[in-house]
Amino acid sequence: MLPTTAYELVACDWSQLAPYYQELEQRPLTPGNVDVWLSDWARLGKLFDETYWRLWVDTTLDTQNADYEQRFNHFLEHLQTPMKAAEQRLKHKLLASGLQPANFVLPLRNMQAEADLFREVNLPLLNQEQGLSAEYDRIKSLQTVAWQGEERTVAQLYPLQLDPDRAIREKAWRLTAERQAQDRGAINHLWRRFMDTRVQLAANSNRANYRAYRWQQLLRLDYTPADCLRFHKAIEQVVVPAAKRIYERKQRQLGVDRLRPWDVEADPSGQPALKPFTNAAELQSNAAQVFQQIDPQLGVYFQRMQAGNMLDLENRKGKMPSAYCAGFFVKREPFVFMNVVGTHEDLMTLLHECGHAFHVFECAHWPYHQQLEIGTEFHEVASTTLELLGAPYLAEAGFYAEADLARARVQHLETMLCFWPYMAVVDAFQHWAYTTHTTDPAACDDQWRSLWERFMPGVDWSGLEDYLADGWRMKLHIHQVPFYYIDYGLAQLGAVQIWQRAQTDRAQAVADYRHALSLGGTVALPALYAAAGAKLAFDAATLADAVAFMESEIYSLSDSMS
Repeated sequence: MLPTTAYELVACDWSQLAPYYQELEQRPLTPGNVDVWLSDWARLGKLFDETYWRLWVDTTLDTQNADYEQRFNHFLEHLQTPMKAAEQRLKHKLLASGLQPANFVLPLRNMQAEADLFREVNLPLLNQEQGLSAEYDRIKSLQTVAWQGEERTVAQLYPLQLDPDRAIREKAWRLTAERQAQDRGAINHLWRRFMDTRVQLAANSNRANYRAYRWQQLLRLDYTPADCLRFHKAIEQVVVPAAKRIYERKQRQLGVDRLRPWDVEADPSGQPALKPFTNAAELQSNAAQVFQQIDPQLGVYFQRMQAGNMLDLENRKGKMPSAYCAGFFVKREPFVFMNVVGTHEDLMTLLHECGHAFHVFECAHWPYHQQLEIGTEFHEVASTTLELLGAPYLAEAGFYAEADLARARVQHLETMLCFWPYMAVVDAFQHWAYTTHTTDPAACDDQWRSLWERFMPGVDWSGLEDYLADGWRMKLHIHQVPFYYIDYGLAQLGAVQIWQRAQTDRAQAVADYRHALSLGGTVALPALYAAAGAKLAFDAATLADAVAFMESEIYSLSDSMS
């Protein structure tokens, strides 16, 4: 009998699972039975996908647990590797049949791209890539510092970088930077191994470089690398001046002769940092009210997550220092992972990750796992939009007094504006790194500094250039999920467009947002944006309209605080 849970499946040998794939491969495929055939395939596909995510989640909850790591690696090598080869044969079978199941046009397009890219010789390399990713997690999860006689994780030190006392901010910032610098050698070594693996993946697939390989692997079939470079230029033209205005304004308000890295996130009014909650339980309780206000059904989804223990929010040593949402499509439920330490950024991150979670709930009705393959660009629309839709309810839900709500919203919008140039640094670095295939850390340092100078003026890094260069080492996306960063920039532009529409008809904007989430992976990326009431865009004009709207909101909210 086919296992029903991830932990039952990982206890199997491939010999116990192979017959299910063999039967599908041998079964005649006709217009009359294609739906049943796809349903049987989906049972396997969803089970393997959920097994992968549940085992990986375990390794992130405790990066030092050797049993979790061994179990995950066993799954990758002994079950997922032969499964991928078997999946490839089923893709060829369906494509060769010429059959067109309902709501399956886009999945067939994606399947063809996957089949074209697939090489069995790459399967061990993909597993090797996963192992390197786990090693990167271990390095970062063990970064701790001593503060007033106590050991603290880097995440736990972050709130001190928001302190009104500039000396405390600087001390916390330098402690963090110095601790991260201790891992330069280890990450440099890991980078070489990552790059060697990825170059070989591209070569085995007859792709000119790893970027070309990764583009197809991510199923980016609706836009090109050239579009991304055009987006970078639009950000340089439109957003960099706006971000510089924010930094100049903050420098004046703080009364400092130059804005240093430890000043960037400080409240310019000199007030203590926003403290929206004291613990994860309070965060959950108040967030439930926000989701209920946005849309009652979202409130129901969050209650299900709370009741089902689908949230692990507290920061602790040995836990991967990041945040994510994993979708478990056998159970039709999401899991949200965070490292909260009580900041406003934590609150925004919970709204963001719950946007992903609600996306899982909204599209889980699709029967075939290929209909759940959604471009990360729209996954991030789901999450970023929720940050904006939820913001007006933060005071009513108990996170802030009314006096602090405007301050929180200004901080959020300014952070979003300043994110676009940073996103351009990260994405442009990857375009350079994964087309040149450089393994020289010094060259990476120089490129990162050069991009920083291009996109991030306004903050003085004098004497801190080596710490600045560590930015590419500390950005997990560059190492673990290459080219997964432009997604945030494109999604933020889509989210702002949805938010603009919500100013005149909030109910319709929310309804369109939820409808777009419910489409899953059945329509192409531009159509998903359109369904949500936005446009997939790379041009300066669309970006300028969004920036103007955001700045007008910032000025209006700032005036209300005067």
